[in-house]
Amino acid sequence: MGREADTIHTDQGSIARLQALVKDLPDNAKVRLHLRDGTTVTGIVTVVPTVQNFVDATGTEGVNGVVKLIDNDRPEWSATVSLDTIARVEHLDSVVYGTSQT
Repeated sequence: MGREADTIHTDQGSIARLQALVKDLPDNAKVRLHLRDGTTVTGIVTVVPTVQNFVDATGTEGVNGVVKLIDNDRPEWSATVSLDTIARVEHLDSVVYGTSQT
């Protein structure tokens, strides 16, 4: 497999939540992610994230996903955020799922 994640999920409720987040993060959408630790990250979704298989440090297999954000005003900046750390997605534009601008 070769893909490690800090946290993985195996229960259906968590997996369904991750899959719902994917639908809320279309490519090219400008979003503010409110994270579970109380911080926020604002940027443009580069590619629709996917829920994928990962293994944790103990070798347990489960799922998680990441979303990569960029900011056109700061070309050197990018952020990769684990889906399970997102508490809420705030949309800052009108891009909706299925309306790729690429």
